[in-house]
Amino acid sequence: MIRRLWPLIAAATALGIDAYVLAGVLPSIADSLTTTVAMIGLGVTAFTAAYALAGPLLSGRLTRGGTAAALLVALGVFNLGNLVTALAPGIGVFLVSRVVAGAGAGVLTAVATATAAAMVDGNERGRAMAMVTFGLSAGTVAGVPVGMLIGQTLGWRWTMGLVVAIGVLSMVALAARSRTLPSLAATRGAPVFGVLRSARTAVGVLTAFLLGIASLGLYTYLLPMAETRGLGEWGFALVWAWGIGGVTGSALVGRPLDRYGPGVLLLVLPALLATAFAAVWVLTGPIVWLVAAAVWGAAGWASVPTLQQALTHDRPERAMPVIAFQMAAMYLGSAVGAALGSGLLAAGTRAGDLAGWALAPAGAGVLLAGWISLVALRGHGRAPEPRARV
Repeated sequence: MIRRLWPLIAAATALGIDAYVLAGVLPSIADSLTTTVAMIGLGVTAFTAAYALAGPLLSGRLTRGGTAAALLVALGVFNLGNLVTALAPGIGVFLVSRVVAGAGAGVLTAVATATAAAMVDGNERGRAMAMVTFGLSAGTVAGVPVGMLIGQTLGWRWTMGLVVAIGVLSMVALAARSRTLPSLAATRGAPVFGVLRSARTAVGVLTAFLLGIASLGLYTYLLPMAETRGLGEWGFALVWAWGIGGVTGSALVGRPLDRYGPGVLLLVLPALLATAFAAVWVLTGPIVWLVAAAVWGAAGWASVPTLQQALTHDRPERAMPVIAFQMAAMYLGSAVGAALGSGLLAAGTRAGDLAGWALAPAGAGVLLAGWISLVALRGHGRAPEPRARV
C-alpha cells in the first residue's frame, strides 16, 4: 500500500512541515525582512485562513478536470507560494505568499486524502487515510526542529527551500503516476455547503474544530507549560514525546480502524486526549508528563483518520468535501486555540493551568464524538464500498 500511496504521503509531509515550520524561525525572518515577530506571526494566520477557505470551496471544482490535474494544480500552487516565501523581499510579499501556499494546502489535503481512500479496497480505507495523516503528523513533528536546524546553519530561506523540494518531488511522482489515479466521485454541481446538511457531518466538523482547539492549540504552549511546572529542562524531550506519539498513533490506527470500524476508537481516542490534559494539569512528575505528552500526540493525530472514516465510510462519494470541511475546522481550531491561550496568559492565567482550560473543548469533543460513535457502530455492519474505478 505504501508504494502506491507514497507520493500522497510525501505531499502531506511537505504540508505538515509548512504548517509549523515558521514557528522555529520567526525571529530570523523578522530580522531579515526588517519587521516584527508579530507581523511574521500573521503569516501563520494567513496560511490557516486560506487553508480553511480553499479546501471546501475549491476542491470539488478542481477535481472536475481529473484527480491528477487537481493534485498537480494544488501542489503547484502550494510550491509556488512557498517558493515566493523563500524569496520574499518584504513583509507584503511574504504575507501574500502565505495565503497562496495555504490555499494550495487546503485543496491538497482534501483531494489527497480522498484519493488515497479511493485507491484501495473498502476494507483498507482506514489505513489509506491514516497514511496521509501520518505524513501530516510526521511533517508537523519534524517542522519546528528541522526548520530551526536549517535556519541556524543556512538561513530561514533554505528552510522554506526544503518544503519546496519535498513538494516538487511529490509533483514529479504524481505526474509519473497520473494515469493510475482513480476518479473521485464528487457530487458535481451540488452546493459546496450541502454536505453540512447532514447532522453527522455537521457534528463531525464541530468535533474536529473542538479537538483542534484542544490538541493542536494547546501544543503551542507545551514549553511554557513545562517551564511553569519546574520541568523546563524536559521541554525538548516533551516536544519529541508528543511528536513520536503523534507519528506512532497515526501510523498504527489504520489496521484496527479497518478491522473494527471507527465506532469504539472514536469514543476511546478523545477520552484519552482529555485524560492526558488532566494528567499534565494535576501532576508534575517528568515521567508522567512524558507519557501524557505521548498519549496526547497519539490520541490527537489518530483521531483525524478515525473521524474521517466515521463520516465517510458509507458514502465515499462525499469523502472529499467532508474531509475538506473537517481538516479546515481542525486547522481553524488550532489557530483559535493558540489565540485563546494567548488571551488567557495575557489575563494572568498561569501557563501550567492551560491544560485545565483545554479540558472544556476536549470534553465537548468527547461528547460529540460519542454521538458520532453510536451512529458509526450502527452502520459498521454494512458491506465496505468497492474501490473506485481507475
